[in-house]
Amino acid sequence: MQLTQITQITGQIELLSGLHIGSGNTEMHIGGTDNPVIKNPVSNQPYIPGSSLKGKMRSLMEWRAGVVGLTGGKPLGFKHLKEIKEEKQLKAGESILRLFGGAPEGADQDLALVERIGPTRLSFWDCELDPAWVEEMRDEKNLLLTEVKMENAIDRIRGVAENPRNTERVPAGARFEFRLTLRIHDGEDLRDEILRGLRLLELSGIGGSGSRGYGKLRFAALRQGNESLMERLAAVEI
Repeated sequence: MQLTQITQITGQIELLSGLHIGSGNTEMHIGGTDNPVIKNPVSNQPYIPGSSLKGKMRSLMEWRAGVVGLTGGKPLGFKHLKEIKEEKQLKAGESILRLFGGAPEGADQDLALVERIGPTRLSFWDCELDPAWVEEMRDEKNLLLTEVKMENAIDRIRGVAENPRNTERVPAGARFEFRLTLRIHDGEDLRDEILRGLRLLELSGIGGSGSRGYGKLRFAALRQGNESLMERLAAVEI
């Protein structure tokens, strides 16, 4: 197996609804929000961690491949491939490991299988806010880069709001710069699988509270070098 090319897939993520990816901040501040979003410690601007994109995309692809029941809820690994009987499912599982990699599994690991699948192909970058969008918010509209959304639980019998809480979100319309690094071995083409994963993200969303409408997104201006990938993304079958 030979590394024949390292390339990048770039584009933008545009939010269709407010996004909340928590910062893990456990401190309480007077006048602050209950659930702040994660921010770059240097710029203090919200961003999308590459780990959030990778984890959600991999999880969705494993559900689509039908392998979650084999793994007991853990990420798909090389040892799980031995339990897959259906050829189509096995092919999907191998593609997932090619893209995202698999954890070492000790002396029982099938070295021939590991060598055949090879190293992780995808590297995810943190997605910073598009500078043009930041300038638009601050200079033209004098708006903040985040919003605070109030929520309540409703008592079904009394119809009374209970347990009010507030959550910080990046507002709908925000744009983030998106980048993947792709390692290509022996001239392989894994872009259809990558685009299927991105399409699953569009259909599902990222971040917290997705069932309440948070984190819906779409990809724009996806390119690999000089080649546009938008038509291929639109043609992906789920």
